[in-house]
Amino acid sequence: MSFDPEKPYNDLPPLPPDAEIETKAILKKLVSAGQFLAELKGYAELLPNKAIIINSIVLQEAKDSSEIENIITTHDELYRAIAADNATADQAVKEVLNYRSALYNGFELVKEHNLLTTNTILAVQEELEQNKAGIRKLPGTKLVNDKTGKVMYTPPENEKTIRDLLANLEAFINMDAEAFHPLVKLAIIHYQFESIHPFYDGNGRTGRIINVLYLVMKGMLSEPLLYLSRYIIQRKAEYYGLLRKVTSENAWEEWICFMLSAVEKTAGDTLALCKEIIALMENVRKAIQRELPKIYSHELVETLFTNVYTKIDHLVEGGIASRNVASKYLKALESIGILRSEKAGRSVFYINTRLYDLFRTS
Repeated sequence: MSFDPEKPYNDLPPLPPDAEIETKAILKKLVSAGQFLAELKGYAELLPNKAIIINSIVLQEAKDSSEIENIITTHDELYRAIAADNATADQAVKEVLNYRSALYNGFELVKEHNLLTTNTILAVQEELEQNKAGIRKLPGTKLVNDKTGKVMYTPPENEKTIRDLLANLEAFINMDAEAFHPLVKLAIIHYQFESIHPFYDGNGRTGRIINVLYLVMKGMLSEPLLYLSRYIIQRKAEYYGLLRKVTSENAWEEWICFMLSAVEKTAGDTLALCKEIIALMENVRKAIQRELPKIYSHELVETLFTNVYTKIDHLVEGGIASRNVASKYLKALESIGILRSEKAGRSVFYINTRLYDLFRTS
């Protein structure tokens, strides 16, 4: 019986898949993906201040993951909204900031319980969407091609069916006896979650957060550093095509190899970005020591790299300087080209120009 994208896929098979999974092609790809991910984890654990790197990369991931869902915002809009404490942000910017918040909340829950449960997934989606709509209860959800309007897939309907599939997914994620390598399992989990499509909105972004949380739970990452969304943006048609090919043809090998390639490329790119940020910090440190030795401190440099922007409040809250002195520090840093001042409402904030340029071109 052929697959009909117009009909609800209530017969979505539970996990584990009834197919040969760890083929020669997958095992070959698994080696290189695992090596790159292990190198990223090892480097991240040596960082003197993980928060600086994590916050920078998570913000980039939040922007790109939202872009996949056609929630488009520029770096300028995003940083201005953060500097203004999100008060005047438009909806697209708020969606990006909600993604960051949802990822951090999920990360804390997984660290606390060392489990990735349906309740964790619900909490992530609730933070993303800022509502409590929860599991889909009404029929009519269809995934359509943005350009043609053609229905590509109709996910399962009926709340009980969806909850049963989620319960099966939860058991598969947290099972003690591992039949699959975690990176292979990551690809299987991602397919299944996106196919269940349990929510009215936010399924894609929630699924991409689950990827990172699962790797943290399995000890393959110590921090939420994997940056998959850029890879998917660049191959969006292929990504959706391979998802549907698993559904219609049980084509697991192509899908898993795609996801392993995503992990490999993303881990390598993220590692390179981490190294660039660290090198940039060192250059800024030397510039301040050379040009403004009286204001230099280790804490000041770290504050400049905790976010792309800095405000007077950040220096005050960090115990670096009083308000009047902090203002003089930031103006002095602007005078030597390290910062650039911008207005956001009544506030003035200072962009770390070199870090901003690094993200804009990466």
